[in-house]
Amino acid sequence: MKMLIAGAGPAGLYLAYLVKRQLPGWEIRIVEQNARDSTFGFGVVFSERALEFLRADDPQTCERITPEMETWTDITVVLRGASVVIDGIGFSAIGRLKFLQLLRRQLEDAGVSIEFEKTLAEDENLRDYDLVVAADGANSTARKSADFGTTVTPLGNKFAWFGTAKVFDTLTQTFVQNGAGTFNAHHYRHSASMSTFVFECDAATWARAGFERMDEAATLAYCESVFVDALAGHRLISNKSIWRSFPNVRNQRWVSGNTVLIGDAQRTAHFSIGSGTRLAMEDAIALANVLSRHGNNVPEALAAFEALRRPIVEKLVAAADASADWYENFPRHMQLAPRDFAWSYIQRSGRIDPEKLRRIAPKFVAGSPRVI
Repeated sequence: MKMLIAGAGPAGLYLAYLVKRQLPGWEIRIVEQNARDSTFGFGVVFSERALEFLRADDPQTCERITPEMETWTDITVVLRGASVVIDGIGFSAIGRLKFLQLLRRQLEDAGVSIEFEKTLAEDENLRDYDLVVAADGANSTARKSADFGTTVTPLGNKFAWFGTAKVFDTLTQTFVQNGAGTFNAHHYRHSASMSTFVFECDAATWARAGFERMDEAATLAYCESVFVDALAGHRLISNKSIWRSFPNVRNQRWVSGNTVLIGDAQRTAHFSIGSGTRLAMEDAIALANVLSRHGNNVPEALAAFEALRRPIVEKLVAAADASADWYENFPRHMQLAPRDFAWSYIQRSGRIDPEKLRRIAPKFVAGSPRVI
């Protein structure tokens, strides 16, 4: 059996490794349009629960990446200079490049090489393969090879990913206001010496601030001035830190002929819930398992994959959409008092109700005048 995987991100790398391990007789080809060790962004974050799937399904991979992770058990919400700590909400993070290198080394050790700076040629006959996997992200090229009923809807807010040598104690959400409008930063350490710093604002604020007319140096200087207190004298670092609007990718169908979508090519989940990489890797686990179970019957395996995964994915994507909606309206929420604002923040996705919050964050609840 011959399998082609487009994309050497977490979904593609992990799928290739799992299939090689479970179906060693398969011929696996994986292509990646970018150069080796070329990646955008800084850190990859996992919620505490998100790592449970890896510990259960693949302890070997979990043991490989866990020592490289930074872990914390609280979230800090900062509004108008006032900090509110929400205990019991655990996360782990790892540098994106380090994460990809670990997955790639694991795959190459298993005997699968990756073709970098290689895209699917328009004249390439995908029917030469028994299975084609589109794992090449939200802007998937491989997805264009068939009709999946794809829609891409950009959200209104503007955001850009930066790094900084300022090492933060916890995942922190900082909200500030200046003459141009309101701003939010998602920031967390992803190594012992580096943190991820995601700068976000609504479209009106972005326009009033004049970002459209700024070059990279001016953009960095402005963003540093907005979050001067959070950065505590540290500089921001750029790495393809372009302004973007988050793309909500949806597909009516995940399978067309011998091609299947996984990861962000299949759907995107807003970065504010820290589940995009988890979803991608769970896709890989599920697809590898059905391929192993159904042998060489690829159509049957792909039908089983979509039937199994779609309800799970849609539930998590609904939570991500609710979280995204909260962020799209964060200027309005900022009118609340800091602790009420933190309540609104932590319940934004609908996954944490008051009873659950009392159980997992007793210190936060005990310090709140709100009655639940």
